[in-house]
Amino acid sequence: MARGIDYGGMMHRAMQGLIADVLRAVASEGLPGEHHFFITFDTRDPDVEMADWLRERYPEEMTIVIQHWFDNLEISPEGFNITLNFGNSPEPLYIPFDALRTFVDPSVEFGLRFETQNEDDDEDETEEDEDDDTPDPPQGDAPKGGAEVVSLDKWRK
Repeated sequence: MARGIDYGGMMHRAMQGLIADVLRAVASEGLPGEHHFFITFDTRDPDVEMADWLRERYPEEMTIVIQHWFDNLEISPEGFNITLNFGNSPEPLYIPFDALRTFVDPSVEFGLRFETQNEDDDEDETEEDEDDDTPDPPQGDAPKGGAEVVSLDKWRK
């Protein structure tokens, strides 16, 4: 018997698709106006590709900035490649969309947060239990300044 409609999963994929569309536009046309992005991702994801020294420096998560200089931005259905400058050293990265934690464009106060769901969550948890007033955890390296962050995982079963 079907368990129901997975709205959380569907929204998660839709938000990944939105980011992919934005990055495709930037790859073909460049960044318009004052737009720039802070993207935080999980460096522990097995599909993340990055230099060993960067992984050692950022063993859990890393925030990149796409603004003034970037190169080789290529988007696939699963993730994106980009070359960024780290201390005057260009470094290629591959970031799967499943590794994303936050995407913020502070120029327009827009942000998305992707939260992981623990495998051992109690499946009998009710919606009343999920709809608590516990504040969301801080965004880590994401910029401060009023960007709206949308988190949908609290409703995901």
